[in-house]
Amino acid sequence: MVCSGRMEPSARRPFEPAGAGGVLIGILLAAIAFGALIGWLAGAAGIGALIGAVVGIPIAVYSVYRRYRGAF
Repeated sequence: MVCSGRMEPSARRPFEPAGAGGVLIGILLAAIAFGALIGWLAGAAGIGALIGAVVGIPIAVYSVYRRYRGAF
């Protein structure tokens, strides 16, 4: 215990613009597909995809924020 070194601070996670874009697009496309599926079951796939996109944009932005919040 006496000879153990001090703890070093953890390294910050690097910000990867391509990774952030991939997460953003992936979440958004998943939300659009889910909305289109629900809309198709209800009889209007286009409206469902539109609603999925509107709901998916803030979810995608929030997911990128949560993933890279410690990068800056």
